[in-house]
Amino acid sequence: MQLPRARGPVGSALIKALETNDLEVTFEPVRLLLDAALADGDILYDDDLQLTLFMLYELHYSGFEGISDRWEWHPPLLTVRGRLEDFFEARLREGAGNIPAVEPRAHVVAEALFDMAKDNGGPSVATFVARHASMEQTKEFLIHKSVYQLKEADPHTWAIPRLTGRAKSAMVEIQTDEYGGGRPGQMHSELFARTMEGLDLDSTFGAYIDQVPAISLASVNAMSLFGLHRRFRGAICGHLAIYEMTSSIPNARYARGFRRLGFKAPVTDYFDEHVEADAAHEQIAGRDLAGGLIEHDPNISESVFFGAAAVCFLDELVGRWQLSAWEQDRSSLRESLVQA
Repeated sequence: MQLPRARGPVGSALIKALETNDLEVTFEPVRLLLDAALADGDILYDDDLQLTLFMLYELHYSGFEGISDRWEWHPPLLTVRGRLEDFFEARLREGAGNIPAVEPRAHVVAEALFDMAKDNGGPSVATFVARHASMEQTKEFLIHKSVYQLKEADPHTWAIPRLTGRAKSAMVEIQTDEYGGGRPGQMHSELFARTMEGLDLDSTFGAYIDQVPAISLASVNAMSLFGLHRRFRGAICGHLAIYEMTSSIPNARYARGFRRLGFKAPVTDYFDEHVEADAAHEQIAGRDLAGGLIEHDPNISESVFFGAAAVCFLDELVGRWQLSAWEQDRSSLRESLVQA
């Protein structure tokens, strides 16, 4: 993807450094600006800091056009990222609240996660899309989701080499489906791209990055935070478990909303696929992935449930952001689609 536009001094300093492609460039200005930016405010809603973190993570995925891949493991950049991650993690732990302690048996873990998913009674974007969303609001909904869905499954795949046994087998089974079971054109990211194209949206990854608000970036950054650190291997498994458990019914509603607006396959294929796939995945993710992981290592239980709680917390904030904007008849993006 192209480098995005800076949203503040920290991102601006990082972009200037990356564009030099000079690995000897000093990062002291970035660190100083970062310390100043972290002094106050909520990191979840800080456009500058969330975009900066997104860019640092994206170096581990597809990178940026014209930017050297050698930046990926550049020690000064990792220092900047680590400082940001410490504050981000602390904010997520604050939002996640108390983490349940459960008996380390697979079926007990699964039941606790299902209860957590059931209690996740935040604002329902799915219900709004099904019943009320206009064409423009539906496009905005896709743009919010595109920052993850166009690389769907990739953050969770980082966990595979860090798992063993039952949990690893479960993760591989889920991810195989996410990547289309080896069938070209059937990866879930490709299905989502066709949905976007059906609404005349650009399906290039990152095409709308300048329009996506901080809270939506935070939701995606949390996946990268968990996926890229071995110490969070439990959290990324808990994240995936809740993600699957809270997916099937909302996707049925999304499909209903798109049909209400006159769309059919292939636009609705992405949502129809998830209604069926995630109904099966939720059992595998709860019992075999999260449950199997905790049965094997009870000490990882806190991390698993932290990852699950972080999903519920962030999903509620993202939903509240979008619905609040739409109920006030304004765009939920940083720039309206007309401006974009």
